[in-house]
Amino acid sequence: MTKVGITGQSGFIGNHILNTLRLYPNDFNVLPFEKSFFDNATKLDAFVKNCDVIIHLASLNRHDDLEVLYLVNLELTQKLLDSLERTKSKPHVIISSSTQEDLDNCYGKSKKYSRELLEKWSNLVGATFTGLIIPNVFGPFCKPYYNSVISTFSFQLLNGEVPRILINAEIQLIYISELVDEILKVINSKVNISRLIVSPTKKIKVEDLLYLLSSFKDIYIEKGEIPFLNSKFELNLFNTFRSYINFKNFFPIKCIQNIDTRGSFVEIIKLGINGQVSFSTTYPGVTRGNHFHTRKIERFIVIKGKALIQIRKIGSNEVLNFYIDGNEPSYIDIPIWYTHNLKNIGDEILYTNFWINEVFIQNDADTYFEDV
Repeated sequence: MTKVGITGQSGFIGNHILNTLRLYPNDFNVLPFEKSFFDNATKLDAFVKNCDVIIHLASLNRHDDLEVLYLVNLELTQKLLDSLERTKSKPHVIISSSTQEDLDNCYGKSKKYSRELLEKWSNLVGATFTGLIIPNVFGPFCKPYYNSVISTFSFQLLNGEVPRILINAEIQLIYISELVDEILKVINSKVNISRLIVSPTKKIKVEDLLYLLSSFKDIYIEKGEIPFLNSKFELNLFNTFRSYINFKNFFPIKCIQNIDTRGSFVEIIKLGINGQVSFSTTYPGVTRGNHFHTRKIERFIVIKGKALIQIRKIGSNEVLNFYIDGNEPSYIDIPIWYTHNLKNIGDEILYTNFWINEVFIQNDADTYFEDV
C-alpha cells in the first residue's frame, strides 16, 4: 500500500485528490496533513518520513501584496525541503506548478522556483521527482473569486449577480477529475521528470463559457429541464455549475399536478439528454442508498408515501434532510460527491421514481458506498 501525503489537502485540488484516493483503500493510505505542520518541525518531520509519495500543493494563488504571495510560496516549499533533508527521506515528490511559470508574474515565478528547488534536492539525493505544469483547473467546490472564472461565473449567475467579461481570451482547461487521473498515473508509474506538461482537455473563449453557463441557468434553474449536453466537457461544466446551488434552499421542488376526473398527471423530468428511468418500492422503515457518484446526474421523485432523503458532501459532517410526501410530488437532484440515501418514514410502501443520465454498467457504475 502506498502512503501518500498531500500538502494543501484542504484546498480545491488537494481535497479532490484526497477523496479520490480514498476510493482505493487497498492501494493508498492518505496520511493526515494540517497547515499548522509547516510551523511545527516535529510534526512536519513525522509526516514527511512516513510518506512514500508527497504531493506538494500548498501555496497562495492570490494575495493583495504580490511580494507576500511570492515569499509565502517559496517559504512553504523551503520548509518542506528542510524537513526532507532533516529526516533524510526520499519519497516521490510531486509538485503542482502552473502554465504561468512562463509569465513574468510573482505567482508564476514562485511556482517555477519552488519546482526547481525540489528538483535540485531530488538530483542530489537520488529521489524521484515530478514537476507538473498544469493548465486552468475547474470543477465542483472551487472557491469563487479566487482562481477559476467558471466558479465565479457560476456563483454569480446563481446568486442574482451579473457576470462581466474583463478579457475575452481563449483559456485552456482541464476538469479536476481528469487532472486527478493524471496524478494517479504519475504516482503509479513513478514518473521522474522536471517539467511534465499536463495537456488541457478543452480550449474555449470566455464569452462561450459564459454563454453555456447562462444557458444552464435558463434551462435548468428557470425551466427545470436537464439541458442537452453535447460533450464530456459540457457534462463536467454542468456538474460544476450545479455544485454552486444552495441545495438547502433550492430543493425539494414541487411538481405540477394536472388533476382531472381520471386522477392526476405529473411530469417527472424534461430531458435534453438520454438516460435511464426506473422506480423502486421501499417498505416502511427501510433505507436505500448510502452511496455517492462522481459524474452522474440523478433525480429522485417520490410519487406515493413519505420519504426522508438525506445528502452529505464527502468530507463534510453537515447532513441535509429533505422530507417528501407523495401527496405533493417533489423532486431532488443529487449533486456529485454527495453521499445520499432514501428512507421510508411512512406506514405504507414508498414509491419512488429515479432518472439518471446514463445507463447502468456493472463494471463502470460510478457508485461508491459511504453512509450519510
